[in-house]
Amino acid sequence: MTAANDSDASGPDRCGLVAVIGAPNAGKSTLVNALVGQKVAIVSAKAQTTRARLMGIALEGRSQIILADTPGIFAPRRRLDRAMVAAAWEGAHEADAILLVVDARKKRRDDLEPILDSLKDRPERKLLALNKVDACDKEPLLVMAQELTEAVGFDEVFFVSALTGDGVPELKRRLAEMMPEGPWNFPEDQVSDASERLLACEITREQLYRQLHDELPYDSAVLPESYTHRKDGSIEIRQQILVARDTQRAIVLGKRGARIKALGEAARKELSALLEAKVHLFLHVKVDERWAEAKDIYEAIGLEWVR
Repeated sequence: MTAANDSDASGPDRCGLVAVIGAPNAGKSTLVNALVGQKVAIVSAKAQTTRARLMGIALEGRSQIILADTPGIFAPRRRLDRAMVAAAWEGAHEADAILLVVDARKKRRDDLEPILDSLKDRPERKLLALNKVDACDKEPLLVMAQELTEAVGFDEVFFVSALTGDGVPELKRRLAEMMPEGPWNFPEDQVSDASERLLACEITREQLYRQLHDELPYDSAVLPESYTHRKDGSIEIRQQILVARDTQRAIVLGKRGARIKALGEAARKELSALLEAKVHLFLHVKVDERWAEAKDIYEAIGLEWVR
């Protein structure tokens, strides 16, 4: 797994942290993947896909840009919601820059107001990325950029499409220039701080959202059980899919186990490509109506326990 690095290699080494925040479904994870140059964060059409703070590591010239891909910031109602929002703001703590990603297609901005209010008085350098501009007219984009800049005082505004890559190289170069001088925190070929065990669970969870769409709500999780390197070079991965009700278990299993077989096959193929090794993936489903209240499960999926 290697990161793209095509810029001029002159100048001092630089390394810094950029907190990538925004409302749910703004395209933060897609943008982080585009900046890194390969997939490090799962992507779904469902809002609130990202749960824990995940670091993507991008290289540009002599700069290492550590991107904290954070959960979407929204009004929390459950313990899981509170933990996710806490993880998002923790990602902004002591960052060298905060990058607010906004879905430029959305006309209503109710979900943005609390974020804008919180950003106003923060001391970090603040950048605005209007995302999904490939699906927008130019004039409204300029108006939106001006209004948001007046509300918060963004240092710079970027018009990007994380999906097509438009504007991403310019944003990446600017982030690289903003990073403070200093040694790199990670090896050159490392693209994420997530362990392979956690990343494997995230890829399975992505398939749950992708294949089951609205059939499966958010009260589901994927936990690692074992991760074993076999003597033949292959990797054996065992995971537990947690759901809250028996009806959800039936949905995940599908008729005669067809759905979980399809989920496992899709996740296994992606993991094999990512890990560059043959993968044996074993999934089983457990019903626990109170899993979202269990402290050890929060630790397993990379979230802090929030009362």
